[in-house]
Amino acid sequence: MTIYTTLQNDDIVPANPTTVTTGLFSGDTGSFEGLLYVNVAVGQQTKISGEYYFDVYNIDPGGASGELAEVQFALTYGHINGGGSPTLDVNEQSKLPTKAIYSQYRNLLLNPEDTKFSFQGVESDHIYVINFQRSRIREQLDPGNWELPLSGANGIRTFIDDSGQTLGALTANSKAGRVYNIISGALSTISGSISSSTNATTFGTSGPGYGLVYPDLGIIVLNPNAIGPAVGFFTSASSVLITGSEATSSRTTLFYSSATAFNSETSPFAPIIHELTEANWSTNGSAYNHTGLFVSIRNASNASGSNKGFRARSAETIASTHYFVRLRNKEYNYSNNPTFSNASTGVLVQSEFKNDPKVYITTIGLYNDSNELLAVAKLSKPVRKSFDEEVLLRVRLDF
Repeated sequence: MTIYTTLQNDDIVPANPTTVTTGLFSGDTGSFEGLLYVNVAVGQQTKISGEYYFDVYNIDPGGASGELAEVQFALTYGHINGGGSPTLDVNEQSKLPTKAIYSQYRNLLLNPEDTKFSFQGVESDHIYVINFQRSRIREQLDPGNWELPLSGANGIRTFIDDSGQTLGALTANSKAGRVYNIISGALSTISGSISSSTNATTFGTSGPGYGLVYPDLGIIVLNPNAIGPAVGFFTSASSVLITGSEATSSRTTLFYSSATAFNSETSPFAPIIHELTEANWSTNGSAYNHTGLFVSIRNASNASGSNKGFRARSAETIASTHYFVRLRNKEYNYSNNPTFSNASTGVLVQSEFKNDPKVYITTIGLYNDSNELLAVAKLSKPVRKSFDEEVLLRVRLDF
């Protein structure tokens, strides 16, 4: 009785890889509409790592259903000189977290010769960053298949990337892989502006670019100098709209109290470049500049009837191989099933099966050279096999 058949080279055929997209948020959904949360409970993230970044949840991690909360993405803010965090003059033990964040993403995303992030040729000393978890993006953030809504004094603005408008990546030789520009626009139109004209007088005729997206790493980098004036981030409690060079001027006013920082329905604040006092930094979570970005995304995603939820999908390339299993007329006509023969004597239960057996194939096993089972394929329905029949089965293995 034939037990194993060695596959020949012609029996193994690599298939063209296919790209599969999946919703990036919890439950494999591609859109998040509703409230977003950060862990503001005493002793939790805003007290432990909040000065560096916030993890953003779909459910309040401090609420009754907190055990079901899952991190959707992380938010952070970085400044090349540590702006927006206490200086060493204020606190000699200051960690300058915003400087650490800027340096971290500069080392991760930029080429060695680049000292600053540059958006449409305009360098920026500071950045907002949205970082998706590797487990959510799987292989990559699907370029051209995400839409970020931001809410501010100018209403809700949406941003996408320009991968649908270009033939190739913006920076083909980036050590971080492909890079695309962020543009103002929507997935429904796949078009928009690549830079902010609000402060074009200060930065040039077209203004600075909105940001960059690194799909292979699942990272979105926003330029505060362009995002702030375009969306309408306030720079003080008196609702002065950020414009022009004010995007990089010093600020001393905190724009939210700790009681309303994460739940306010007012417009988010612009980045605070001025060095904060130690008291403000340690006692007020709203002092962290990424709080403004969180509130902006939260308000846009939760706006009634806006249909402007954060949309994003992951993409994964699936490699496939086809194995053609050929069962010739003299092979696999008997069975080891105990109903086929007597286990003690080996005599066939049905005597007519001796010269004219009938078996039905339900499963195919793929083994390595050591006869170790590596994969099992189940047929959709049993296939009959006998001496006067040959069967050709195709097994597709995705990995």
